[in-house]
Amino acid sequence: MRRNLWLLIITFVVICGTFGATLYSGNVPVLGLDLQGGIEVRLAPVGKDTPRSSSLDKAVDVIRNRVNGLGVAETEVKRDGDQIVVALPGVKDRDKARRLVGKTAELRFRPVLAILPPDLPVTTTTTKSGGTTTTTVAGAVVTTTTIPSSIPTTSIEEDVADATVVLPGRETGKKAIRYQLGPAALTGKGINTATAQFEPGSGWAVNLELNSDGLAKFNELAATSFQKQPPQNAVSIVLDGVVQSAPAFQTGSFDSSGVQITGDFSESEAKDLATVLRFGALPVQLEELTTQSISPTLGSDQLRAGLAAGIIGLALVALYMLLFYRVLGLVVVIGLALAGMTIYTLITFLGKSIGLTLTLAGITGLIVSVGVTVDSYVVYFERLKDEVRTGRTVRSSVDRGFDRAIRTILAADLVSLIGALVLYWMAIGSVRQFAFLLGLSTLLDLVLSYCFMHPIVYFMARRKGLVTAKVVGISAGLDAREVTV
Repeated sequence: MRRNLWLLIITFVVICGTFGATLYSGNVPVLGLDLQGGIEVRLAPVGKDTPRSSSLDKAVDVIRNRVNGLGVAETEVKRDGDQIVVALPGVKDRDKARRLVGKTAELRFRPVLAILPPDLPVTTTTTKSGGTTTTTVAGAVVTTTTIPSSIPTTSIEEDVADATVVLPGRETGKKAIRYQLGPAALTGKGINTATAQFEPGSGWAVNLELNSDGLAKFNELAATSFQKQPPQNAVSIVLDGVVQSAPAFQTGSFDSSGVQITGDFSESEAKDLATVLRFGALPVQLEELTTQSISPTLGSDQLRAGLAAGIIGLALVALYMLLFYRVLGLVVVIGLALAGMTIYTLITFLGKSIGLTLTLAGITGLIVSVGVTVDSYVVYFERLKDEVRTGRTVRSSVDRGFDRAIRTILAADLVSLIGALVLYWMAIGSVRQFAFLLGLSTLLDLVLSYCFMHPIVYFMARRKGLVTAKVVGISAGLDAREVTV
């Protein structure tokens, strides 16, 4: 008796206490794309050659980490054949997310050879001295062996790391310029991490932490460029074929404390650049095929419809259990309420801690789990019927009936749990959340069967008024009116 009392007290205190704390804190479940709206981007590899499956899998991981770094909770990134589908629930700045999803993020540090005007024919003047050709290109001095009279912007296909290229600068609202750049001295593989930071007096900057190989290559570039005349004393930071910044070297060497990139960045630009660099390059170049916006209004309609279906279903189940099992039906109603509060608390907690979002598929899983939960009560009550029909009293049947019922409940829940685990393992996307919440509800059913269902019936069976009450009593619900005590 004392054990059952403590089980009831602990169950009510834990469930009601955590649920109340959740409501008091103002936390709510994080809704998924189909409930709160958002954007879905479909990407495909560039080129005719089919990329390797491992490359696409790696691209999925990189995109997921990159977009999560923007603060987008529980993004759904999955493969659909040779395409990649990215679902971004609740994204406010959709253009920003679309830009960062598809970037190849190939970071290259290239020496600056010249600053060129926009993509127009360029006049050159060449003089020779000591076997070296010195060419003036649009007012910038470049030392090389061959300079064409017209310098076009390098195409994407020709923009390779070991080539001399001409690339546009980042648009900053100023007059457009281009850069003629030498072969890349360093790529993103030399970087450990990147962070955006506001520097008093100079504005937003991006701090790079280089690994040992990257630091050695960067210092080699700095040593050869530091003493040159502008603009050849600068290094360009090239991201996806665009010069993000071209700062001049202020020193000929750097230590392990890292490198700081400045370039009149806004806060958003600095954080975007740091996010892309931090999560590395995509192994394949992707292009955006389609972008589908899902209206928050549509998501709200789906949420209301799902909740309405759940409420109607619960009401019908509660009515049936009250009519069929009388006062014992209240046990089912209270048990479903406790399960609902626990699930709400868990989903809210997981949403805050690991970014779990509640989708329409997840709500479906919860509605399906109601059947699993109610089955456990039905199994127990039917076992009680069998016991009292043999001549035992309701009071003496409670423990014996539960000992037999729990075996059946355990077997049934294990079947449901195995199905949920297999579905979670093999499925992708929202189907996995259906399986996850169905499995979570099944585990919760086992806990409440032991900690709530049996103890509450144990104490109810010891109240003669509840057992013998006409029409609504326990004996009436168990069809055992002749056996009451």
